[in-house]
Amino acid sequence: MIYPKQELKISRSIEDMKAGGEESIQYTGQGRGCYGPIKVGVTFEGNKIKDVKILEHSESQGVGGIAAEIVADEIVKHQSIAVDAVAGCTKSSTAVLTAVEEALGKAGKNINDYWIEIDKSITQIRGKIEKEADVVIIGAGGAGLAAAVSAHQNGAKVLVLEKMPLVGGNTIISGAAYNAVDPKRQSAQGIEDSIDKHYIQTYEGGDKLAKPELVRTLVEKAYPALEWLESMGMKFRDDIFTVLGALWPRSHKPEKPIGTGYIETYMEYIGKHSNDIEIMLNTKATELLMEGGRVVGIEAENPENIVIAKANYGVVIATGGFSANVNARNHYNHMWPDLTNIKTTNRPGAMGDGAWMAEKIGANLVGMEQIQLLPMGDIETGSLSGNIEQGVEDRIFVNKDGNRFVDEGARRDVMTKALFEQEDTLMWVIVDKHSYPTGDTKNNFDETIDFLLEDGTAYKADTLAELAKKIGVDPDNLIKSIETFNLAVDKKIEDPFGRTLFDNKLDAPPFYAGARMPTVHHTMGGIEINTKAQVLNKEGNIIKGLYAAGEVTGGIHGSNRLGGNAVPETVVFGKIAGESAAKEK
Repeated sequence: MIYPKQELKISRSIEDMKAGGEESIQYTGQGRGCYGPIKVGVTFEGNKIKDVKILEHSESQGVGGIAAEIVADEIVKHQSIAVDAVAGCTKSSTAVLTAVEEALGKAGKNINDYWIEIDKSITQIRGKIEKEADVVIIGAGGAGLAAAVSAHQNGAKVLVLEKMPLVGGNTIISGAAYNAVDPKRQSAQGIEDSIDKHYIQTYEGGDKLAKPELVRTLVEKAYPALEWLESMGMKFRDDIFTVLGALWPRSHKPEKPIGTGYIETYMEYIGKHSNDIEIMLNTKATELLMEGGRVVGIEAENPENIVIAKANYGVVIATGGFSANVNARNHYNHMWPDLTNIKTTNRPGAMGDGAWMAEKIGANLVGMEQIQLLPMGDIETGSLSGNIEQGVEDRIFVNKDGNRFVDEGARRDVMTKALFEQEDTLMWVIVDKHSYPTGDTKNNFDETIDFLLEDGTAYKADTLAELAKKIGVDPDNLIKSIETFNLAVDKKIEDPFGRTLFDNKLDAPPFYAGARMPTVHHTMGGIEINTKAQVLNKEGNIIKGLYAAGEVTGGIHGSNRLGGNAVPETVVFGKIAGESAAKEK
């Protein structure tokens, strides 16, 4: 099986080490990663870089941590610091390069001697290899890995092809919230909920443009799918919250940070069954192979080979959406201002590959114009990291004048449209000590508030007037906005924006602020499927041997996806797709 280890082994920092009977000095350096410094140790044989070790880091396991190892290996392989960053992990990659440069300087080396341009042209003639499995899956993100596990549990041998150098897709970097009606956890918090309520909010929250039967499948199977994850060892916290745009407190938070828990759960299962499940990284599917009106396999390519993957039972497309494809989103966009310069929360692999492959053989694409923007993008990168909110109930948004401008518990499209009407499309998220009782309290992306303050992403003050000064808004407006909000929390007035989701007042210093801007987050349109995850053609008929799951599909969310519904979609329909494909014998 070909896949990276999902847990980075951190080497202990030592300054001197013996190698081959000769003393080899380890020179250290560090660079700033996503969540803190990355420290490396570099050893030499003469002027040759013998080894680059990652000594310390705080990056996400399975994402930045693995990327750091890949970059370190590439530096040694090419004897150069001109290696490429790992796609989707630029900051972690750059931190390693910076750290190695520092180590070179300490060793008295001329950095220019190691700035060697790498020939990236393919000079060798690629070979051709053939693979065969019962179920072949395109994409090793949340939906693809769920499908792989499910297919195996239903007796199939599985091959997964992933074009990126890492597994995880967007799931592994997501906020990870999982919406499900949960009788036990919700009842313990006094939260009333029902399958019908989740259905109505999802269907009406997407302006009734989704396929009702797909919505019903999602909401009915979300909790059983969560139990399926738990049966494989995944753990969720007991406290239920309301993630941005969820409309109701039914969001579950995994014990592990961001989406790593989902991917680690799948990969642990796959690792135990590696004789039956193979994952090929850096292998991009290029064409669906047809025979007698049926999909029978995939043609793919990687740097070494053309790969012909035969599927005895079926092919599952789980390649994600097209949020990172600027041309595609501009082509389909009819809802938003020009999206050319709007960044995305997604990893670079979200290009829509699977949808275009399926369309080429006659699959129907639905709802492609339904593109979701969030108001919560980092102002430099568009990513979700750095966001200081903990949940909907305990924060407000203010514009550059210090005024609230929207119901912060509304639909995501409503909030983002309101943000586009504000100066510079910029807002400040305001929270207080209720969200961060201590400096080491983490946000939903495993970042402590102290780290965000040090990084310059967040601002802190003991009074609202002082906070207003730090972020450049009118102090009187900010104070008035929060006073009005607090009155609404106490039910002394109706909230002027119609907000109904509240918990604590914003009255406990210190106060915190973080800037946010619109970012492309999710594409609701994609391949049309039925409740068995079978792909449908333009006439509404099943394309035999072809299944799809996750964000590559359309018709589940309508015009607006509720916050917290994406991850259960990957689990529910990934599980269904794997099972359906395994049973098509």
